[in-house]
Amino acid sequence: MTDARTYGDEVAVVTVTYSPGETLEQFLDTLAKATERSVRVILADNTSTDGVPERAAAERANVDFVPTGGNLGYGGAANRGVAELGDEFGWVVIANPDLEWQPGSLDELLDAAKRWPRGGSFGPLIKEPTGEVYPSARLLPSIGRGAGHAVFAKIWPKNPWSRAYHQSEATITERPAGWLSGSCLLLRREAFDSIDGFDPRYFMYFEDVDLGDRLGKRGWLNVYVPSAEIMHIGGHSTAGASKRMLVEHHRSAYRYLADRHPGPAWAPLRLALRVALTARARIATR
Repeated sequence: MTDARTYGDEVAVVTVTYSPGETLEQFLDTLAKATERSVRVILADNTSTDGVPERAAAERANVDFVPTGGNLGYGGAANRGVAELGDEFGWVVIANPDLEWQPGSLDELLDAAKRWPRGGSFGPLIKEPTGEVYPSARLLPSIGRGAGHAVFAKIWPKNPWSRAYHQSEATITERPAGWLSGSCLLLRREAFDSIDGFDPRYFMYFEDVDLGDRLGKRGWLNVYVPSAEIMHIGGHSTAGASKRMLVEHHRSAYRYLADRHPGPAWAPLRLALRVALTARARIATR
């Protein structure tokens, strides 16, 4: 655990870039209307090849290009971006570059933080380009819910395990959740540093689930703030690697569940999980 530090009230946005294309310009343009505060933006870059992040940093005074030195994955690169910030930044947004902010949405998240002094993370309402609301505030996975969701999600989308996990029938209201989508999170720097940020072992997927769980175990809340709204275009940087991403998703799911069932007594369960998730990944990538 890191030493206790005192943070200021300034706001920074860290976005992880990996050849983000034209979506980054829209992200930065709409961010300017999402808050009345001045915001520093860190582009934590995982070896982009399209030149877009470098160009954005050269053209915008509040944007800094920070190469990570490789492809660290989402959580590792986010940690690298946060490490660039001084203690004056008490609030950090971690966000994908392929989203659009609604006017005032970041200020809505910051206002919610005043209402929840034990809030460690705050997540907005996320809409798909179709207008559908994405289930971004969910329960933490359990073995039972996870197994039911994994088996039936594709063939029976409205099964009870998936509905419970997604909280799809919950009222859209400001409330604590088990975890919040990492595609857009406002983080209290004190809370983020108290758990040493994202676990870098997660290359992609489940790093946000793990973060929410560890924040909760440290006594922080993960607060869903639907009065703040964004649109997630989604998947630009991973569009050409869908098979690899499916494999990575199953690998991360195993890591999350195995970490929470350590020791010899749980070895048979971990073996069963590994076999089941490996088989599911093979079926999904055919």
